Formats: sequence, structure tokens, C-alpha cells
Amino acid sequence: MSLDRIMFAFAGAMVLLSVLLTQFVSPHFMWFTVFIGANLFQSAFTGFCPAAMIFGKLGFKTGCAFEAK
Repeated sequence: MSLDRIMFAFAGAMVLLSVLLTQFVSPHFMWFTVFIGANLFQSAFTGFCPAAMIFGKLGFKTGCAFEAK
């Protein structure tokens, strides 16, 4: 699996986790969802994503998530 696809899966999982925490633990976890969205938004423009850096150091190779197979 490429780094691109890992990042899509990780971001989706974090959003779902934050929604579940908001629903079942505390409404204040909505700020976690806001943080995730803001991080995704800024990384689209700057290319800086701490999670991608960590996954890259774990050995995942970059790839094109939308290339034809």
C-alpha cells in the first residue's frame, strides 16, 4: 500500500473516531474533528503533514493514489 492510500485511510479513520468520541464521550471532541480538518486543509496547500512524515519513516513508499491500474 502506498503512502497516499495510507494517508487517506488514516485521515478517514481519525475523522470517524472523532465523530464517535463526540457522540459517545463528550461534545468537546468536536474540536478534534476541527483539528483534523484544518490539518488536511493546510497540508493540501503546504505539503506539510506530520502523519505522512511518520509513515514515510516507517517505510511506506510514496505513490499516486489515483493512477490507473
